[in-house]
Formats: sequence, structure tokens, C-alpha cells
Amino acid sequence: MIFTLRIYRGTPGHQYWEEFALQYEPGLNVISALMEIQKNPITKQGKKTTPVVWEQGCLEEVCGSCSMLVNGHPRQACTALIEPYLQHSSTITLAPFTKFPLIRDLYVDRKQMFEALKKVRAWIAVDGTWDTGQFGPKVSPEVQEALYVLSTCMTCGCCSESCPQVSADSSFMGPSAMSQIRLFNDHPTGKLQKSERLRVALGDEGIAGCGNAQNCARVCPKNIPLTESLALINKEASKQAVRDLLGLPDAKN
Repeated sequence: MIFTLRIYRGTPGHQYWEEFALQYEPGLNVISALMEIQKNPITKQGKKTTPVVWEQGCLEEVCGSCSMLVNGHPRQACTALIEPYLQHSSTITLAPFTKFPLIRDLYVDRKQMFEALKKVRAWIAVDGTWDTGQFGPKVSPEVQEALYVLSTCMTCGCCSESCPQVSADSSFMGPSAMSQIRLFNDHPTGKLQKSERLRVALGDEGIAGCGNAQNCARVCPKNIPLTESLALINKEASKQAVRDLLGLPDAKN
């Protein structure tokens, strides 16, 4: 069976569509289809062209790098099998994310997401100055399970791509960063910097930018409860605002 990949290509200010005819094979995914084009970059019309540019890494939906729009939906290309799409049409469209600066073809710059992680202090600062006891703080299995789900975030950008509040007209840093505030604030040692993270959530780029569209949770490839995280951060940030207004000490739990 022959199918068509219709790809929105090019560089900023010069984008265009190209079509490629490919032979379907069982188990073929979007990445392997792009690799076939890379071997022989000839369009469906028989025109010699340049290989398509995209980003990839782990090829097992862990690194988040191969994010793109497949038939208009944000997802990871490595787990996008061709067969289900062919049940509806013999043509599959690929396009780059629109909420991130375009580099070339399907490759975008997700730097803004990593910069957001720096702003929310998405790490556990263990420098030996805090007494954690003989074995450190204990974490219940229930909390461990909840934290693990939050920790699976790949910074892939699917949530930001689907969020109407993430745009050139908004400073909102996106659902992923807000959820990471929840992850590190719920960590026993991370709680020591809880107020610092919540003050970021109270800033111009923070939780006030969320419009509760709930698209983020629908497209997250890891099924992270992003809307739940956003609601909790909104609640905790409001408490922090009251503490700051009253001059109360920072919360540590």
C-alpha cells in the first residue's frame, strides 16, 4: 500500500508543503517514514529535494524531542504509528509546532520551556546545609506514586502547543512549568524552597495566565494530571500571596 506524507517545510518566513509517496510496512511509525525520505528525498511529483529536518532522541517517548503536529494534533512522532491514520485517509500531514520559534522544517526551538524550569527552580537543592536526619525524610508510597507521575514530564511541549494562553501575546510560561512547581514543592526537601517557587507562580508568567481550557491534560503523552496541578498551584499561590501580604514566615509544608 502506498501512502502520502504531506509535510509543512521550510524556514521562518518561507514555509511550503511537500508531498512524499511511501510504501507502507507493518510497524512503520512517523520517524521511520521520515528516515525513508531521508534516504531518498524525492517528492511525490518526482522532484529532487533536500532531506526533511526534524529532532529525535530516545525513540521511545521519553526524551520529548520529536514533538510535532500529526494531522494537526500535537504528539510524539516516535510513537505515532502509521497504520491507525491510514484507516481514515491515505494522506498524513506533518507540521512543526506553532508556539515555539521555528528552526527548519519540523524542528523547533523549545528553549523557552527549559528557561521556565530554571525560573521555577525545578530541582532539589541539597547542599548539605539542611539537617535531614540519619536517613532523610520519609515519603509514603502514596506520595511517591503521585510524584512519579509528575516526574515523567518530558518537556515535550505538547501541553504548551495546545494551550490557547501560550502565545506571543501572553507571558504565561505554560502548564508544564506549573506542574513542576507542584512536583518539587511536594518533595520533602524541595518544600524548603516552596515559597520561592510559589512567588514565581504569582508573577506575570505564572498561574494567572491559565485560562482553564484543559487542553493540556488531553494531549499530554504521559497522562500527567496537569489541570489538577494547575488548580493546586493556584490554591497554594493564593495562600502565599496572603502570607506575603501579612508578613508571615515562608511555608515549609
